[in-house]
Amino acid sequence: MLTIFQFAAGFVLLLFGAEYLVRGAVSLARRLKVSPMIIGMTIVAYGTTAPELVVSLQAAFDGLPGISVGNVVGSNIANILMILGVSAVIFPIVVNPRALLRDGAMLAGSAILFTALALSGFIERWQGGLMVALLVGYSIYAFTTERRRGKANDPGDLPEELAEEFKDAPQATWLSVLSVVGGIVSVVAGAKLLVTAAVFTARSLGVGEEIIGLTIVAVGTSLPELATATVAALKKHSEIAVGNIMGAGVYNLLAIMGLVALAAPIPVPAQILTFDLWIMLAVTALLLFFLLARKGLSRPVGFGFLGLFVAYTALQYWGVEKAMATIF
Repeated sequence: MLTIFQFAAGFVLLLFGAEYLVRGAVSLARRLKVSPMIIGMTIVAYGTTAPELVVSLQAAFDGLPGISVGNVVGSNIANILMILGVSAVIFPIVVNPRALLRDGAMLAGSAILFTALALSGFIERWQGGLMVALLVGYSIYAFTTERRRGKANDPGDLPEELAEEFKDAPQATWLSVLSVVGGIVSVVAGAKLLVTAAVFTARSLGVGEEIIGLTIVAVGTSLPELATATVAALKKHSEIAVGNIMGAGVYNLLAIMGLVALAAPIPVPAQILTFDLWIMLAVTALLLFFLLARKGLSRPVGFGFLGLFVAYTALQYWGVEKAMATIF
């Protein structure tokens, strides 16, 4: 019972902490007259992935690589199969393939790069620095590209609830600072509770910590993306969910794993190295195929994605090694 409470409290603190962190930071940036695009590409992007970042950092410092790496890899898989699956079931997703070429290429490149770096079984500090540098370079390139298109002062790329804030004056500076500080404290406290509960659950069920990281923790830290995608789909703007998920995938791999490796070089658990990384690559390729070749995700494809996610999750608890031995 106590473990369930820790999970619930950890998720709540993570979600509310990230929300207030983003809102406070956006308000401060507006007072400094930072453009909406910069806010969207930095504050909002990093703020909404704060749950994954802090959980992975906490797990790395606690010597729990299964949760640290599993959280990121599992989040990317859950984002595509579960979140976009739900979005497509609610309202079929239709996209313009040409508009997704840049971000699609970045998502694929990030997944391939991370897999290549992980093949040695260890993510070193220099590799973490390389991933962060690539993300910074990509962000600068994306900003300059959009600036030429005249979108630098357009809040339309922000989540709807934050775009609305640009219609009103920013909140008082002291309130913004309080929101940022409170958000950081909340996210850190939530991460500590969540990691503690995850370790206890893994030991109680007799499964590896990476399985908990790949499933329960990954899904829990992806809840902000799920909420955003669901609202977008209900308003028949599910293409927004695609952009958010693609961006989150890039940030998860380059920013989160990059920063974690810079702070504490981390081993990649054997199961993730031999199975889950390849599932992530396959799922990413599947998504890009439907978006670029089929111009979106139909409702049947959404159901298919959800079915694959259920099968993947069940496989984790049945036993990946047992399943592979049965197949081969």
